[in-house]
Amino acid sequence: MDLSLSDEQKQLQDAAERFVRDKYAFENRRKIAATEKGWLPENWAQMAELGWLGMAFSEEDGGYGGGPIETMIVMEQFGKGLVLEPFLPTVVLGGGMIAKAGSKAQKEALLAPMIEGKKQFAFAWLERQSRYNLADVSLKATKEGNGWSLSGHKGVVYNAPSADNIIVLARTSGSAREEKGLTLFVVDAKAKGITRRDYPTQDSLRASELTFDKVSVGADAVLGKVDDAFGVVEDAVDHAIVALCAEATGCMDAINAATLEYIKTRKQFGVPIGKFQVLQHRMVDCFTNAQEARSMTLMASLKIDDKDSVVRRKAASGAKVQIGKSGKFCGQSAVQMHGGMGVTDELSVSHYFKRLTMIDLMFGNQQHHLTRYSNLAMAA
Repeated sequence: MDLSLSDEQKQLQDAAERFVRDKYAFENRRKIAATEKGWLPENWAQMAELGWLGMAFSEEDGGYGGGPIETMIVMEQFGKGLVLEPFLPTVVLGGGMIAKAGSKAQKEALLAPMIEGKKQFAFAWLERQSRYNLADVSLKATKEGNGWSLSGHKGVVYNAPSADNIIVLARTSGSAREEKGLTLFVVDAKAKGITRRDYPTQDSLRASELTFDKVSVGADAVLGKVDDAFGVVEDAVDHAIVALCAEATGCMDAINAATLEYIKTRKQFGVPIGKFQVLQHRMVDCFTNAQEARSMTLMASLKIDDKDSVVRRKAASGAKVQIGKSGKFCGQSAVQMHGGMGVTDELSVSHYFKRLTMIDLMFGNQQHHLTRYSNLAMAA
C-alpha cells in the first residue's frame, strides 16, 4: 500500500506549515490567546482564502472534494503551532453534521457561508451528568405549534462565544441515555432565552456554559430527522476524534523537538544533560511513542469513511487510546526533563502538555475508548 502523499496533499502540507511558522511563533500565540476572542479574524479569513474551510467537503456541497486525509494534514500542522482558530468546532463538527444531515436549503444557508469564512458554529452536546456518553441528554425539546421549545443546560461548548449558530443536541422523546429520541437543532446564537457564561479553557481555547430557557425555534431548525440524530452525532464526533489525534501528533513532534533542543544545551556537571544515557533512552521512547501515535492516526484517517460503522468506530477509538497513551508519555517526559520550568506559562512545553492532556479528555479518555473498542470487537 502506497501511503505517500499526493502532490496536492504535499502542497497543502507546505502551506499549512508556512501558516504556522509565520503566524504562530510561541510568543505571538500567547498574544493571540490574550485577545478578547482568543483567535484572530484575519487568520480565519486566510484559512478560508486558502480553501481549508471547504477542503474536506464534496464539490456538490460547495467544497473541494477532499476528505479525512486533508484534515489530518492540516490538523497536524495546527498541533505544532497550537493554533487557536475554531477549526474543529466549526468545520469538523458543525460542518460535518450539516453536510451529512442537512437539507439543500440548510447547506446553502449554513455550509456555503462557513466555507467562505463568514459563519462559525459551536456544538452543544455535553451536560453535567453526561461524562463521555453522547446519548446522555436531558435538555428537552418540546413541540410548540409548528416549531419547538428548548429548555436545559449545556456545558463546555467550545467556540460558543464566537459562534453564529449553535448546533444543539436535544431529547425529543425516550428516556435519559437512550440513543433513540435525540434530535439536532440549529439555533441562532443570539436567540432569546439563551444565557451564556464564557471562559477560557486550560489550553487557552474559548468555551461557554449555556442555559436554554424556552428557546423557540422553527421547524426548519431541525437538522436531519426528528428522534434520529444519534448516528449523525456519533459519526461527526468520530471524525472529530481522528482530527484531534492528528493535532496531537503535531503537539508531540513539537514538544519532543523542544525537549531535545533543551537537553542538548542544558549543562550539568560540566556537560550537556543530553550526554546522559538515561535521557537519550527517554528521548528515543518519546520518538517511538510519537511515531506509534502517527501510525494509528493515519490508519484511522484512512478508515473513518468506511461503509461499515463498526470499522469506523473501532478506528477512531483505537487511535484515541494510542494518542492518550503517547501524549501522556511525551508530555510528562518533557516536563520531567525540563525540571520545574517545564510547567511555567512562559515555556512552550507547558502549553503543549496542557493541550495533549485536554485532547485525551475530549470525547472520551483512554479508558473510555479502550472499553468501547473492546465492546465493538466482541460484538463483531
